[in-house]
Amino acid sequence: MPGNERVSRLLKEIIQKPGNDACADCGAPDPSWGSCSLGVFICVQCSGIHRNIPNIGMKVKSLSLSRWEDQEVKFMAENGNELMKQKYEAFVPVYYYKPTHKDCQVLREQWIRAKYERKEFTGEGKKQTYEEGTRDGMLMKRGRDNGQFLNRRFVLSEREGTLKYFTKYDAKEPKAVIKVDSINAAFQPEKIGNPNGLQITYLKDYNTRNIFLYHDNGKEIVDWFNSIRAIQLHYLKVAFPGANDAELMPKLTRNFLKEGYMEKTGPRHTEGFKKRWFTLDHRRLMYYKDPLDAFAKGEAFLGHQDHGYRASPGLPAGTHCNGAWQHGITIVTPERSFLFTCETEVEQQDWLKHFNDVISIQMSPQEYSNVQMFINDQHGPIIIRQNS
Repeated sequence: MPGNERVSRLLKEIIQKPGNDACADCGAPDPSWGSCSLGVFICVQCSGIHRNIPNIGMKVKSLSLSRWEDQEVKFMAENGNELMKQKYEAFVPVYYYKPTHKDCQVLREQWIRAKYERKEFTGEGKKQTYEEGTRDGMLMKRGRDNGQFLNRRFVLSEREGTLKYFTKYDAKEPKAVIKVDSINAAFQPEKIGNPNGLQITYLKDYNTRNIFLYHDNGKEIVDWFNSIRAIQLHYLKVAFPGANDAELMPKLTRNFLKEGYMEKTGPRHTEGFKKRWFTLDHRRLMYYKDPLDAFAKGEAFLGHQDHGYRASPGLPAGTHCNGAWQHGITIVTPERSFLFTCETEVEQQDWLKHFNDVISIQMSPQEYSNVQMFINDQHGPIIIRQNS
């Protein structure tokens, strides 16, 4: 049809303009949908979120399958992703987590709702709920021993720099007091089994401690997440007064580089390979018997290659591999070697890529000054310190 061909050609020309070649909300390449209400080009996943938002979701169209009116095409040409970002993302706080296409549904949905439905970032000086300095509410927390999720009261305080939780709402003493500047928070819907699942990780007595949370309301759990980041940024600015925002941002909450199952053997390399859940968090490789364990069974530090760290495919000659998986990885550190096996070659190569990416990064002065590695194997904890 001549009319459709003309419209299709015009839309292709518009999408070539700077900014229109990536989703306006999550940055996914080659967006295939457009919002005629907002004048932005979006990916198919974000289009589904848009359609569920009143007022703006009625005019979301496929660029290839939907019928476009001339005035709609004209509207898209006059607006576009860059112009609309100047309007709807004009005053996004530095600490606010802007999700990518790799992030989970709840983060992307609340980002889209915050921008277009609540218009949180359109006005300069607007007081954000994340900046109130305190947050007090109930969250579902997984029990460390019984695995049940129970309602617990959490209190976040900028003045004290802490996140506390209480077993009962009116309890006088908290069950735990966590320093905000030591917290990492990462959304883990698949692992936790809830679309709003959030994992809090911190150090307790030199061991990594995990807390698994969720809230039935997506906005509530994302508000907690960004409130933690807001307070973290406040403390970082005090601790590093000369640092700019770009330098401080990587110190806020971060996603794990990779998680998944591998098999491992002990430090003597003569024990059987056992299946464990591994989490790579920057330079720390932690392993657990179960993905939802509160404490890691052990962790290894990955330093820089100039200091004797390396990762390679395969296992040392003569290694008795009695596990189910055959795709080996050897990590060499100045203290010892770690042997792992993966289920598939694809998984082996992906783990190796992440290990070598980390090992190739120069260490920061803080990492040089006080590196600690804890390996809680069956022979007891081994503590190794590396100083500059």
